[in-house]
Amino acid sequence: MSISFKDLDPLLHSQLRLSIVSLLVGVESAEFNFLLEKTGATKGNISVQLKKLQEAGYIEISKSFRKNYPLTTCKLTKTGIQAFQKYVDALSTYLKKPKPE
Repeated sequence: MSISFKDLDPLLHSQLRLSIVSLLVGVESAEFNFLLEKTGATKGNISVQLKKLQEAGYIEISKSFRKNYPLTTCKLTKTGIQAFQKYVDALSTYLKKPKPE
């Protein structure tokens, strides 16, 4: 009996993008600085990854101001939640131990 491995979403298979989505799945929304702090990424790198997630429709990014300072807030979309759930499901196929024949 062979194991059927599911394809992993290449967009979420990046460590930083997966970290961002994993953080967002547990909250309603998150500020840029929260994601920056939790991931340990650079501002430039996290900005690039957020843009890729936004272009894929996985997150929404809103920009505003708080006390005259720019504020970037990110939120997972339904598409992003579904993609994350599908990724976790696909990853689980790699973690199952095959049963002896």
